[in-house]
Amino acid sequence: MSEPLDPRVCVVVIVYNDADRLAEAVRSALAQGEVVGELVIVDDASTDATPEVCARLAAEDPRVRIVCRADNSGGCGSPRNDGVRAARAARIVFLDSDDVLPPGAVAVLSAAADAHDAEVVAGLCVRRELPRVRDVPWQPRLFTTAAVHADPELRPETVWDTLSVNKLYDRAFLLEHDIRFPDGAAHYEDFVFTARVYAAGPRLAVVPDHVYTWHVRRDGGDPSISLRRDRVANWLDRLDAHRQVVDIFTEAGRPALRAAALTKFLEHDLRLYLRDLGARTAEYRDEWWRACRAHLASFEPEAFARAFPTARWAAAVIAAHETPAGVARLAELAAEPPRLIGPYPEHAGTPVWDEAGPKVVLDALAEIAPADLPAVVEASVRGTVGTTLDVTVHDLYGRLAAAGPVRLDLELRDRHGVEVRAVGVREGLLRALADASGWSTTVTVEGTVLAGAEPFTVWDVWARVHLAEGPPLVTKVRAGTGLGRRLRPDLRHGVAFVQFYRTASRSLAIRHAGGGVGVREVLGARLRRRRAS
Repeated sequence: MSEPLDPRVCVVVIVYNDADRLAEAVRSALAQGEVVGELVIVDDASTDATPEVCARLAAEDPRVRIVCRADNSGGCGSPRNDGVRAARAARIVFLDSDDVLPPGAVAVLSAAADAHDAEVVAGLCVRRELPRVRDVPWQPRLFTTAAVHADPELRPETVWDTLSVNKLYDRAFLLEHDIRFPDGAAHYEDFVFTARVYAAGPRLAVVPDHVYTWHVRRDGGDPSISLRRDRVANWLDRLDAHRQVVDIFTEAGRPALRAAALTKFLEHDLRLYLRDLGARTAEYRDEWWRACRAHLASFEPEAFARAFPTARWAAAVIAAHETPAGVARLAELAAEPPRLIGPYPEHAGTPVWDEAGPKVVLDALAEIAPADLPAVVEASVRGTVGTTLDVTVHDLYGRLAAAGPVRLDLELRDRHGVEVRAVGVREGLLRALADASGWSTTVTVEGTVLAGAEPFTVWDVWARVHLAEGPPLVTKVRAGTGLGRRLRPDLRHGVAFVQFYRTASRSLAIRHAGGGVGVREVLGARLRRRRAS
């Protein structure tokens, strides 16, 4: 007779050569309290001090058990599978060695599983960007309220949540349906695992609580798989994982989940890589483009029709050109929010992507609400101290002109916080350009507006274009000319270092560093970026 399962939760922690961070992850799980009945650390054949750290953690708490792999698997799937096999508890939660569980997370997930008899419970994951803390919720629209779904097929947008670590699983459910991660060096193994989970039709509970903190270290020497987009192999791995996801839903007879997976690729995965494509080498772009076209060729027409227009246009441009074309424009079309930069040609009165080459029609442009148009607002910096911004709002095939722009305000949004500061509310009246291609205004940015609560602040610049009728159009400002570093007098710190710069998506951002502390932070950040590159 088999031993009865512990009704509590087993936290499976996978680790490879992460001796410095493992303890923090493990202790965040043990601190969840008695709801965690055991913690299994799977060491994927580490060669650093990780085994010693594992032994010390096991000696500190009897709930900790160690599973040591003889050979490194090259990925995350095999050690997680080992952890599921080794678990004795009825429920499983996964944790990576460089992340943490926030206080009370496992209790919240377990309570939802109990209350709704759910085989899977999902909660909000927060990406914490380090070294400067910036918390970005992962797919927050999926976790606004508590809910229960008898089957993920009834909530197809669930496929946008591809993570395995923000969930609690009934272990018997995983074993009954033989749900495993891909073994070996497979990348994007979460995509495949979660597709297998959803395809099996679990009763799914959703909680709005923060249940997982995903640490994203952009200045690390060995970035995580999701940050290796500068390697074309990363894109090929992602395409392979997406093909597997579509096949899983097809074979399981899950048409709604399959359709959602195709839409998600067009609206998310494709745009994510397009944003940086212009910065890649010609060899990278050629291979990326060929692989992308081959993958898109497997999509049925209905998949493109379901995607929102700017994502559909980008896919159509790639499908229509055998070699990379319009990469710079595609990068901005893939930005968040999207921008369609000029020129704005027409063919037989219909908006098209380009006058030359295949005619890619920008369908549905007339149906997009004025506030949602992929319009371009551009700002150039004027003056030796950079107090004046010359702002231009570009028309878009006459659509914006029909909406009647009347005034523009700028908003400075703190990249590492929640503060938003309005600029130019009184002075931002728009004047039509002589050639009728758009409107212009001038906005003054005082030094007191840029000074943040901390010595070092990064502001993203947004525009709010007020229209004659309806809600305003809100978008990120595109960086124009006059960028660079400037020194300004500063009442608080004596002197301030101000840098107007262009982000990867060609948006305008402002770094403000007050006094010696702020300047040292700027220089240190620059040094870290150089080391990372």
